[in-house]
Amino acid sequence: QVQLLESGGGLVQPGGSLRLSCAASGNIFSITAMGWYRQAPGEQRELVARITRGGIINYADSVKGRFTISRLNAMNMVYLQMNSLKPEDTAVYFCGAAVGTTSTYYWGPGTQVTVSS
Repeated sequence: QVQLLESGGGLVQPGGSLRLSCAASGNIFSITAMGWYRQAPGEQRELVARITRGGIINYADSVKGRFTISRLNAMNMVYLQMNSLKPEDTAVYFCGAAVGTTSTYYWGPGTQVTVSS
């Protein structure tokens, strides 16, 4: 099993920046990919950015050029640097990890990001 815990959310003005962190523990050597997802009220959870153990990165079109995902080599920490934040980025941000050959997904409890003036 894998446990995930996010940190770094908060309230920021439009145009501002935040850095989210996700700490993984447990069987981290079985993690094949980690990612950031977000869910706004009344909306479905959506992918924001994802990075595989091999370093392949994917971003949602809405965050390309503004957000950057990075990780430590051991896949025990993943970060999301968010710049030029917009009100539409407001959501609960979840860290997710794909584990093992079946890509079973584990989730953190989430951290609130609010972009507002």
